[in-house]
Amino acid sequence: MPHTAAEREIAEELRSVRPERTSAYLAALRGARPAVLARLWRGLVHEPLPWIVARVSGSDGVTLRLVDGRRLHGPPSDPWATGTAVAALELDGVPYDHPARLMAALRVPGGARFAAELDHSVASMALSRTARRPAGPPVEPWEWEQRSPDGHPYHPGCRSRPGFSAAEQLAYAPEHRPVVGVRLTPVTEATVRGPWPPEWRDGTAVLVPVHPWQGAHVLSGRTLLHGPRAHPLLSLRTLALDRTLHVKTALTTQLTSAVRDISAYSVHWALATSELVERVADRLGGRLHIARTLAAAGAGTPDLAAVLRESPYVYAGTGEQVVPVAELPAYFASHSPRERLARIHAFARLALGVCLDLLGLGVALEAHGQNLLAVVDAHGWPRRLVYRDLADIRVSPARLVRHGFPPPPLTGRLLDDDPTVLRRKVLGCLISGALGPLAGNATTLGTLLETATRALPPSPDLRALRTEELPVKALTLMRMSSGGEQWALLPNPVVADPVTADRRN
Repeated sequence: MPHTAAEREIAEELRSVRPERTSAYLAALRGARPAVLARLWRGLVHEPLPWIVARVSGSDGVTLRLVDGRRLHGPPSDPWATGTAVAALELDGVPYDHPARLMAALRVPGGARFAAELDHSVASMALSRTARRPAGPPVEPWEWEQRSPDGHPYHPGCRSRPGFSAAEQLAYAPEHRPVVGVRLTPVTEATVRGPWPPEWRDGTAVLVPVHPWQGAHVLSGRTLLHGPRAHPLLSLRTLALDRTLHVKTALTTQLTSAVRDISAYSVHWALATSELVERVADRLGGRLHIARTLAAAGAGTPDLAAVLRESPYVYAGTGEQVVPVAELPAYFASHSPRERLARIHAFARLALGVCLDLLGLGVALEAHGQNLLAVVDAHGWPRRLVYRDLADIRVSPARLVRHGFPPPPLTGRLLDDDPTVLRRKVLGCLISGALGPLAGNATTLGTLLETATRALPPSPDLRALRTEELPVKALTLMRMSSGGEQWALLPNPVVADPVTADRRN
């Protein structure tokens, strides 16, 4: 099995820093390649890529005709399937078993850069799969965020971590369960919102928390002091300082779909946004908690800023746990198939009801598997939701005012009254980031959406969910272009009688 550049780089470093992991890493490549190739094939089959001019499905799979006349053939692709593997794809009869090599061979705009990301994604996934898996249930709440080695179930760049060496992944990535030493850097004339901790001040200077990777690679010229020890969460750059307090740091590198910095805009509006969403969420009768933004500080540049946030785990009552939605498939796996399906349906009813009700009031959450968490009782039933990280929500001033709220005290990109934008934000994230992975295939997802929406109050947003194509982020297209968010529209799998659905809505 000839190795690619990223695979060789990590293997060579492991031989130097962690030789005992090298053989496990090389063995894990055999599973990581088809896992990432399956994610890439999903994007090629279902996203509006401009260099694919036709898609033909047959009994033996799907054939894509490229703009230059070549043909790419592979197996059937269910856009909602998870845990799948594709052994190889054939480009004009030549098999390719590595996603990076296939992307390079396609010779399409943006392909060379994306091929490098796919190479990193395979290599990093294989390294993640060498992590020792927990033997029992979590002891500390953040341990729920450190259990999955594979990342986003649909994103071909699910484990791409450019700029991270093997040693840095082992030191900072949540699946390896390290303890991370936060750095503090003094900033004079910092922008501060909220009560900044007095222990993080030095005279007139504010001590801003810095991720150690950021300190080494981006802020190496600054004074960096040793700060508290913390535990990395699903987003890697967000760290649990203890059971009650999390810190979101800037990490100026490309992880999955975005560079993880913190804009001056986000710092400026952090508290106002949190306070607004809390007020609106109060209308939902306790079904949704907002992990409050407590303070934010920055130097006016996106590479040096931090946000202090309430831990979502403080909302667990006696006998309850708070589980990130991305980890619900693993959490529900301990139940029998029938019990598991019942709990998935209960979660879908709760999540769709909460998100659509909040959208109707004027707040569109980006409710994917990292940002949305479920409060589950001692028997595994979802009872309430917690939402964290308000940086990319959307707020509709018109809807808020219509429901008796004052105009939002915000400006800029968070505000939008366009129903299409608002629905894409909510449904695109909730379905592709939460419900799709729980369902695991299109048929189950259709049944899940149908049963979960039966009793919901009629609204234009609900009608769109039940009758229109489903928006999902075009994850492959986004990585091959520079146009920001891009969208694909997938066939709606809702199993519903049109007459009944029309009468209901």
